[in-house]
Amino acid sequence: MKKSIITVSVLIVLAAIVWVTTSAEAGSRLEYRFVTVEQGNLESVVASTGNLSAVTTVQVGTQVSGIVNDIYVDYNDQVRRGQIIARIDTTLLVSSVRDAEATLSRNQAQLDFARIEFDRVKNLYEKSFATEVEFNQVKYNLDLAQATIVSSQINVDRAKRNLAYATIVSPIDGVVVERNVDEGQTVAASLNAPQLFLIANDLTDMEILVSVDESDIGLIKEGQTARFTVQAYDEDVFYGTVRQVRLQSESVNNVVSYTAVVDVNNPDGLLLPGMTATVEFLIETAEDVMKVANAALRFRPNSQMMEQMMERMAAQRAASGDSTRRGGGQAGTWSQSGGAGGWAAGGGSRSSSDRAMLWYLDENGDISVLPVRQGITDGSMTEVLAQEVEEGMQIIAGVSVVEESGGIQNPFNRQEDNDMGSRFRRGGGF
Repeated sequence: MKKSIITVSVLIVLAAIVWVTTSAEAGSRLEYRFVTVEQGNLESVVASTGNLSAVTTVQVGTQVSGIVNDIYVDYNDQVRRGQIIARIDTTLLVSSVRDAEATLSRNQAQLDFARIEFDRVKNLYEKSFATEVEFNQVKYNLDLAQATIVSSQINVDRAKRNLAYATIVSPIDGVVVERNVDEGQTVAASLNAPQLFLIANDLTDMEILVSVDESDIGLIKEGQTARFTVQAYDEDVFYGTVRQVRLQSESVNNVVSYTAVVDVNNPDGLLLPGMTATVEFLIETAEDVMKVANAALRFRPNSQMMEQMMERMAAQRAASGDSTRRGGGQAGTWSQSGGAGGWAAGGGSRSSSDRAMLWYLDENGDISVLPVRQGITDGSMTEVLAQEVEEGMQIIAGVSVVEESGGIQNPFNRQEDNDMGSRFRRGGGF
């Protein structure tokens, strides 16, 4: 039973192939998709994204703990260097200063007494009315009192400095980007200084930190021009200059990237810190060149196109009296000299990676090929170099085989590129 089913299946497949072959011989046509050769400018770019930020930002904190009594600035306020922007309650700090000053006064009195005792005992010691032990003791007391004065003075200076820290001033000229405290809030500066404000310097000069993939970082150089867009202004294009390519790398999910710093002028204040910028680094430019869509350069002819070309070339050779076949019975070797050199089919190729083929229909509607050399690309269009390339040329970018029988489209019709059924119809095998 199984053998009968397999036999029937094989017969059905063979019948389908025979029917397809017969239908193909009865009538089929090629339908092409064309792109046009254009003349214009091209730019080779490396695209990435980054975030805008101020060139210099300072986190303003406090070195003393206490309650925030007064806040004098808010978000977006312009501040000057040394301007008072907040105050912390000074009650305990003033008390610390007074206590340190009182200690200093007490120690000063002890020093005065120690100095008088030292002078008195010294006179007695010089007249042999006091022992050496007594003299050494008063000398020690004097030295100790003098050291205590130094320590007390340091404590007074420290207390006054802490009192000064209660008045928060701006360290730079700039604009308040963040305000993280409110009046009445308690801040504790036990281990780390809490951030009260974030102040950015003049926002007329900004920078973009762009993450660039390791495969492209070699193309980024200092002084290179970069252009970018932000979502807030879709129709505007901004420009900047690469200032630095940082050596430190970052690896995320085994993808290594480096940071490029782009300087940006922001005279109108349109750009704001934190905006996401889509950046294009201009690697190379070409003006007034012939260019074609990349689909045309990726196009590869199918077997039916190659057969038509070989048949036309064979007819041309026969008409010229040259009946010699080259290539040992294969599809043959065809070569054409042009602006980009030659090309060989079936006999190997020595072309480099910048060589390509443009397929087109000549004035007689026959398939022709033009070897070209590729120039720069912007990802969608590529510069093509050859003397025969002209603006407006229609280049083949895709092909499909349409098979018809009696006006009804063959249900086995499919795209022809690498089509195994077409190889059966031509008897070429796989």
